Amino acid sequence: MTFAATILTLYPEMFPGPLGQSIAGRALDEGRWSLETLQIRDFATDKHHTVDDTPAGGGAGMVMKADVLGAAVDAALEKQPGAPVLAMSPRGAPLTQERVRSLSSGPGVTVLCGRFEGFDERIFEGRPVEPVSIGDYVLSGGEIGALALLDACIRLLPGVMGAASSGDEESFEAGLLEYPHYTRPQIWEGRRIPEVLRSGDHAKIAAWRKAQAEIATRSRRPDLWERYSGAPDQSPSGAQREKSKDE
Repeated sequence: MTFAATILTLYPEMFPGPLGQSIAGRALDEGRWSLETLQIRDFATDKHHTVDDTPAGGGAGMVMKADVLGAAVDAALEKQPGAPVLAMSPRGAPLTQERVRSLSSGPGVTVLCGRFEGFDERIFEGRPVEPVSIGDYVLSGGEIGALALLDACIRLLPGVMGAASSGDEESFEAGLLEYPHYTRPQIWEGRRIPEVLRSGDHAKIAAWRKAQAEIATRSRRPDLWERYSGAPDQSPSGAQREKSKDE
């Protein structure tokens, strides 16, 4: 089954963009996922193809019109009735690795990319559209967020990363930030690779990596650490983690 992505955007030329390169690009060429863009402006009915209007109640900027968005979403739902429709919005729930893993295991996704001040709120009331955020900051539009979301999903598709275990120990998969990595040369500007990584003792290496991941998470992301230490049997990505002997 091919993972199908449909993008509703005012700037279809932004796609596939970076998703046409590296592992995502190879997977696209191999047919492991597909991409279609729909120009939102094509669903406007006036001669100027107007997609936005002034905000009700006054205020700065422009707002994307519900009637145009509704028609665009309807067209996408007709193409992919089983795919969730996500709207990239700073007002949405934060995207997590657990959500990404769930999306990547499905038939695909439709992504609605906003511009201006955002969407007429009625699109969320009148259509099955879920607002999603990629972080606590504001971008010029939803296209960058859509690219990030798709990249996160595509790399989890079967065969895309090669070995099935390639992403098992990456940040967020086990509820922790990833441990630090090193490679040759053994000494660089007086800095040595930690001795344990050259020991050949796989048990010691695994223990060191776990300890380093815990230290990094506790110091850099206390929110993740609290969730990890408070729910030891379930990681944020949805994958089970093993209990240590001390738990």
